[in-house]
Amino acid sequence: MTVVANTSSPELVSSEELVRRARDLVPKLRERAEAAEQARRIPKQTIKDFQEAGFFKILQPRRWGGYAMDPQVFFDVQMTIAEGCMSSAWVLGVVAVHNWQLPLFDERAQQDVWGEDPTTLISSSYAPVGKVTRVDGGFRFSGRWSFSSGCEHCQWAFLGGMVPPLKEGDPPDMRTFLVPRSDYRIEDTWHVLGLKATGSQDVVVEDAFVPEYRTHKAMDGFLQNSPGNEVNPEPLYRLPFGQIFARSVSTASIGGAQGALTAFVETCRGRVTSHGSRTAEDPVVQGVVAEAQDTIDGLKLVLKRNFSRMMECLNEGREIPMEERLRYRYQSAVVPQRCMEVGDRLLTCLGGRGLFTSNRIQRYALDLKAARAHVANQPDGFARNWGGVSLGMENSDFFL
Repeated sequence: MTVVANTSSPELVSSEELVRRARDLVPKLRERAEAAEQARRIPKQTIKDFQEAGFFKILQPRRWGGYAMDPQVFFDVQMTIAEGCMSSAWVLGVVAVHNWQLPLFDERAQQDVWGEDPTTLISSSYAPVGKVTRVDGGFRFSGRWSFSSGCEHCQWAFLGGMVPPLKEGDPPDMRTFLVPRSDYRIEDTWHVLGLKATGSQDVVVEDAFVPEYRTHKAMDGFLQNSPGNEVNPEPLYRLPFGQIFARSVSTASIGGAQGALTAFVETCRGRVTSHGSRTAEDPVVQGVVAEAQDTIDGLKLVLKRNFSRMMECLNEGREIPMEERLRYRYQSAVVPQRCMEVGDRLLTCLGGRGLFTSNRIQRYALDLKAARAHVANQPDGFARNWGGVSLGMENSDFFL
């Protein structure tokens, strides 16, 4: 049975109100952080809070009850949430961004997920490790995928696989496969040093059938011309997939760095060392605080400038220049590295006090290290590609 999309107007909400709701959640998330780490997953209450605040609607089409807002609103919310708990912000980023990707799929796939409940959530693991066999009407699909953040809160999964070419000698076709919870199992493997509460478990599929319409070609995302654009024609859904997804796994680091800085300032403002000196008067500490503030401010400005530029091009019906996409991709990947350096410097400045696990800054520092480990946050390759193209070489990356 075909279910008609929800065409009623969603509740009107401003970007300022969404950020205010995120700010109001920060103290609660900070209180839940330790228990969430021990459980190795964020609590159901946090997901409920995000649902009630409308955060999963920010990038979702209006025809499905969403807000279809500028991505900058989404990233402002994510950064704010990360100040309280970076694991919570990470899960919000990688799960809520799927409400932007599903609209790129064939309309039938959107119906499958949201037809009965448009609040249904999707997790992911995009590494193209799936075993794919062509069959009538679609594919047989098997494999094991790691790092599916927030998967225990979701009823569907986006999983990566390479479709073998129809013609011998042609390259394989990288796709995202949309799979229901009934076709996969979750295995508890998440024992890590940072982002402990993200519950980024393994997902296992054993010979599931995936219809053709429940796949999305990576090349369509690169070319900004996906099947779902026929029913979701708004410029928002013509953003390059690599640009918006990459930011969903790097932007939490900016908020995490801000959370670490806030905790550091609160700790040092009235602190007196064992030698009787005031920490606030230490010129090294003063310099570290200034540098941290400058780094965070600069990263936020670049994020906002880049998305303002991309949305300007799309709203005017113009292509986003490839040279700019190369630059933006690198500038996303380098964010966790610079934020990790902020966290490390703040933690080092605390001396022996930074060794205690009760120290909030330690959690931020470890979370930032974990974020830096994500494959999309390895800046060296993106730097070489951007630099090489600037020097006359061919572009070698299509995830941008």
